[in-house]
Amino acid sequence: MPLYEHTFIARQDLSNTQAESLIEHFSTVLADNDGKVVESEYWGVKTMAYKINKNRKGHYAYIRSDAPAAAVQEMERLMRLHDDVMRVLTIKVDEHEEGPSVQMQKRDERDSRRERR
Repeated sequence: MPLYEHTFIARQDLSNTQAESLIEHFSTVLADNDGKVVESEYWGVKTMAYKINKNRKGHYAYIRSDAPAAAVQEMERLMRLHDDVMRVLTIKVDEHEEGPSVQMQKRDERDSRRERR
């Protein structure tokens, strides 16, 4: 099956648990349509470069999946209909990278720099 990477932004007024439950919800949509979630990450609340729907910040989430195209289309359709999701980006990749994403690596590097002080 094809490999995909999905990134979406949820509204800033959600709690962290609600944003993480969105990841679980869309993961089950993929699983129900014969797909498989390889890895998912919650990146936290980040400031956006420009306002989207009058929001300056948003909850960022990332999902790596191994799913058929029909499952991805269904998940994207449900994301577009969901009121809490502001933006969606899906990319088809040849292979998934090992380890955490670049966003999570930056956070780890910041934590190690604080320890040295």
